[in-house]
Amino acid sequence: MNTNMMNKKRCGFSLIELVIVVVIIGIIGAIAIPRLSRGAEGASDSALTGDLAVMRNAIDLYATEHGGTYPTVVDFEAQLTTYTDANGNDSATKTGAYIYGPYIRKIPALKVGDEKGSTSVAAAAGIGVGWVYDASAGTIVPNTGTDKDASGKLYTAY
Repeated sequence: MNTNMMNKKRCGFSLIELVIVVVIIGIIGAIAIPRLSRGAEGASDSALTGDLAVMRNAIDLYATEHGGTYPTVVDFEAQLTTYTDANGNDSATKTGAYIYGPYIRKIPALKVGDEKGSTSVAAAAGIGVGWVYDASAGTIVPNTGTDKDASGKLYTAY
């Protein structure tokens, strides 16, 4: 009976077992917390990458349907968000001549940098400009100057 009573008495965790569990939880926390704290920066970087991919695809599709001609800087938004004819003239409604597009719903707002929130497109960087577009090459980059992401890569190199 004595051995049976001793077995019933031990029903909790020892101090060593509790210390080991706390140390393991501490190690997991030390690994996970820095990764989770970068979440907002990583989300902005991913959103910028996605916006650039969408706009670059829209520009490429426009050029494909318009015989290799890229949208103009002046009419960039209208040519990508409305219907166009073969010459790039835009119309809000689809008719017999205006059969191409729209390629995107709207120009996305810039997600990072000093011009964060801007949707404007221009040929050169400046105050209030969100996106810098080169109509001769059909390239577009964010107007972020020398700003870099968390890994040290320039946003303009995306």
